[in-house]
Amino acid sequence: MPVLGLIKEGKVPNDNRVALTPKQCKWFLTQFPNWEIHVEASANRCFSDKEYEREGIKIVSDISSAHILLGIKEVPIEQLIDGKTYLFFSHTKKEQSYNQGLFHAMMDKQITLIDYECLEHEDGQRLIGFGFFAGIVGAHNGIMAYGNKTKAFHLGRVKEVKDYMELVHTYFGLKLPNIKIAVTGSGRVAHGILEIMNLMDIQQIEPDEYMSRNYAYPVYIHLKGRDLYVHKETGVYNRLDFHNHPEQYKCLFNQYLPHTHILMNGIYWEKGIAPLFTLDDLKEDNFALTTIADITDDAHGSVPINLGDATSDDPVYGVEINTLQKTTPYLANCIDVMAVGNLPNELPRDASRFFGEQLIKYVLPDLIGNGNDIIRKATMLDKGELTEYYDYLSEYAKH
Repeated sequence: MPVLGLIKEGKVPNDNRVALTPKQCKWFLTQFPNWEIHVEASANRCFSDKEYEREGIKIVSDISSAHILLGIKEVPIEQLIDGKTYLFFSHTKKEQSYNQGLFHAMMDKQITLIDYECLEHEDGQRLIGFGFFAGIVGAHNGIMAYGNKTKAFHLGRVKEVKDYMELVHTYFGLKLPNIKIAVTGSGRVAHGILEIMNLMDIQQIEPDEYMSRNYAYPVYIHLKGRDLYVHKETGVYNRLDFHNHPEQYKCLFNQYLPHTHILMNGIYWEKGIAPLFTLDDLKEDNFALTTIADITDDAHGSVPINLGDATSDDPVYGVEINTLQKTTPYLANCIDVMAVGNLPNELPRDASRFFGEQLIKYVLPDLIGNGNDIIRKATMLDKGELTEYYDYLSEYAKH
């Protein structure tokens, strides 16, 4: 009988999210009774081993009997099992140098890698991910950081609450000053940010009014790709052309810099895409930004002063405007940056339920069946060999 396996997370710092919750595992077995699910024992998972056992799911210390292995973050090289099919976020699609060794190890071990990040609809929209809860936690942290800097209000940490519903209750009675916030992006991350904007009673306004008026209450603008980028010659935005030829487009965000106190960045970025602002912009007298929540979190990417990941325990650092050196947060003459790679881990049970629902709806039936084009196009390695869809990684894949 074929076996689907949930691996324990091995990356440090520990991530306690999981691809399928206990009840989702039980539902899967009722729909696909010719399959088994084995869950690798873990002391750190947000759902305990006992919670899986109560739903009749087998807990094992050795997961090697599973044919398909589901994880979340990168699997440590020493934990990889030869010849298996893995699904996790490998963070290799953009040729990330820090995971090149992992990629080579998977090739050597003849592993088939299906990367969650590469599962896409025909129009390129991501199929599955934790983006919504990254937006939720990242937006909360951004507002929290602004409050810590200005001492105008106080917000606690997301991870101090039990779940999302308890987080919502912490906003009752919260009164924010008349700040202006720019939200970028159009995917799940942006949707999570907008959820927090609405829960905190921050009003959406049009971009032209944002730049021409002052308000007695907190406001935000929502800027998508076509609001932020235009072709350098034609002055027009075309989504497909932009992603194929990003170097031919310029960014328009600098017009909002004199009016924006907080940037909530949820826009996709890859090499060649112009940053939202430049280091020279920082030195302009009318540069108003004091707090940046870089939720998509690309070091030196769309936010050029993202100097790399902070930690969940200490999610905010300062960047001194003149020297561009990292400092402690909330100091004068510095911009505070919130940049954390595993934001959804602050609401792990909610985020895992959401992720598992997407996995069951869009991926698992075809994954254990005859496959489909979506899964084939997300397969970066097939038994250790680079697939045709990832030929551009040929240099990265060389030992």
